[in-house]
Amino acid sequence: MFGIVRPCRHRLGEGLKTQWMAHLCGLCLALRRDHGQFARVVTNYDGLLISVLTEAQTGRDAGGRRTAGPCPLRGMRTASVAHGEGARLAAAVSLVLASAKVRDHVADGDGLLARRPVALAARRVAAGWGRAGARGGSEVGFDTAVLVDAVDRQIGIETLAGPDTPLLTVTEPTETATAAAFAHTAILAGRPGNAEPLAEAGRLFGRLAHLLDAVEDRETDAASGAWNPLTATGTSLTEARRLAEDALHGIRLALREVQFDEGKLAHRLLVHELRSSVDRAFGAVSCAHMAGPYAPPGGPQLPPEPPRRDRRGLLAGCAVWVGLACTCQMCCGTYEDPWSRERREGMCNGCCDCCDCCGNCCDGCDCCDCGCDC
Repeated sequence: MFGIVRPCRHRLGEGLKTQWMAHLCGLCLALRRDHGQFARVVTNYDGLLISVLTEAQTGRDAGGRRTAGPCPLRGMRTASVAHGEGARLAAAVSLVLASAKVRDHVADGDGLLARRPVALAARRVAAGWGRAGARGGSEVGFDTAVLVDAVDRQIGIETLAGPDTPLLTVTEPTETATAAAFAHTAILAGRPGNAEPLAEAGRLFGRLAHLLDAVEDRETDAASGAWNPLTATGTSLTEARRLAEDALHGIRLALREVQFDEGKLAHRLLVHELRSSVDRAFGAVSCAHMAGPYAPPGGPQLPPEPPRRDRRGLLAGCAVWVGLACTCQMCCGTYEDPWSRERREGMCNGCCDCCDCCGNCCDGCDCCDCGCDC
């Protein structure tokens, strides 16, 4: 999984975590249903925000959920998942942007893509994803040409960028693309009055996505000689942090203008979790939730969870283990033990996602009744 909004399950709480998983699974299944099994590899945390925003404006009672079959990531259990135009729009946007990302890596000759046969195969995959995304977007009334145009302009802007180029000139194509996607959720939800503030929230979210990606890749790009917007424009980390803080504030203000039927999850992700993403990118994260080998010294410990009695048999457990081993869940997520059904933490779950709930949740938040418990 990839994306800048990677919420910690301890901060979300059980109710919002269940809702978040419904959108994550809904995006994954929409990709499989409309575009084939392989398309599920572009499932990402940021793409599901499109589905979250659509449902937040219509409410969960508007026919946007269905029961999905067993899946290894859910311990082979069924679940209620997001279903409908919001999930389909999220799938279309994810495909188009993934197509652009692959083409960009091919153009840069990154890793194995420097080899001609691999690059040729990657171009074919990217072209297929681009066509599928355009088709899926058209089916929900969204013209993905705005995304493709943004990607094409990005290449030209990066080529010309130098020390005198404002950083926001470089982030503009990403801002334009995300603004269009966020605004279209208002059209799908039948709330055209929300389009303008959602476009503003999307524009600033796109700015943050670009900024945080640049900050996180800065040292790696310097070591490999790859292009980085901060290095190319001579932007300091201090200035990047200032721009990120301005974007966070702007998103909060924009969301105040949006009429939601059920906006708690959207608020949590785009206000509180986005704040945590900024802190994480700039190295200002503390974790107060993890237990076991990843717990911070002297930090609070989670109580042990009681084991489940409905153990799986040998063959069923092996089947679940194979499914988990083929995904990132055993590394960066939480999952059920294939045989005992006890909850397990992924090997690096605590290293990338958790932070101090009470320090990042509701401090000074007055933008809506988000239902936080801090």
